[in-house]
Amino acid sequence: MTRTVVVTGATSGIGRAAAREFAGRGDRLVLAARSPATLDEVRDECRAAGAQALAVPMDVTGPGAVAALADAAEAEFGAVDAWVHTAAVMAYGRFDETPAEVFEQVVRTDLLAAAEVAREALRRFRVAGGGTLVLTGSVLGHITAPYMSGYVAAKWGLQGLARTLQQEARETPGVAVCLVNPGSVDTPVYQQAANYLGRIGRPPPPITSPERVARAIVDCVDRPRREVSVGRLNVVMRFGFTLLPGVYDVLVGPLMRLAGLTNRPVDAHEGIVFAPNPAGEAVRGGWLPDVSRMVRSVAGATTAVRRRLP
Repeated sequence: MTRTVVVTGATSGIGRAAAREFAGRGDRLVLAARSPATLDEVRDECRAAGAQALAVPMDVTGPGAVAALADAAEAEFGAVDAWVHTAAVMAYGRFDETPAEVFEQVVRTDLLAAAEVAREALRRFRVAGGGTLVLTGSVLGHITAPYMSGYVAAKWGLQGLARTLQQEARETPGVAVCLVNPGSVDTPVYQQAANYLGRIGRPPPPITSPERVARAIVDCVDRPRREVSVGRLNVVMRFGFTLLPGVYDVLVGPLMRLAGLTNRPVDAHEGIVFAPNPAGEAVRGGWLPDVSRMVRSVAGATTAVRRRLP
């Protein structure tokens, strides 16, 4: 069955990987993000995979932007069957040293925009008689880490919002709300983040590929579930945070400085919190080897060698 799927945050990381995954299944796609040129690239990738795709440049924090996106999706393909929301920004810095406007924009993007997406999607789903909303949370919606206060606050809020929406959705047959919570993922968000620490951030190991998270998202649309955790240590971290809070608090700061930050210096900057950086948009952030690309390269080289053999 071919579905119409809206993906917000489609130009980079998990959103772009999810768009590719849906395209490979032949679903119709409505792709939204802030960078028009990169969005056109993603649209072309999806079309090359055989999917129908519409690109709608927009900022999820803009007044009326989410409603206009929903209108465009329905005008192009009819009722929306699923909405996947992955748009997010991040800022590193001690809370008292992070500019208030940066903190507030992180929360606005990662929580309030997600709420607006949910509001619009659920309204449309009720009219259409069903639909699936997939929100992208984080393991940091269950635990905390220093130097990421805006992101953590937003993801904790998103966790509570998702649970509330799931409870209310029980009264609406055919409507499902899913929350996918990844741990560390190999995306560009860490390099693209605002930074007031003086050191570029990185995903602490173990690191998951964005393609794995994308498969979990698609699986939620196929078989809706309340919450899916993607990451080998997510359960361990939640256990320590909940049952051993004193030990957790002693260890989390040093571990964050050791594993969650690089040694590369950086001047204070706003990153992509207020405006996109198309040059930094990609599926992966370069923190993991791209095994599939390596396999393709080896296979291509092997084929070339065989052709040259007598």
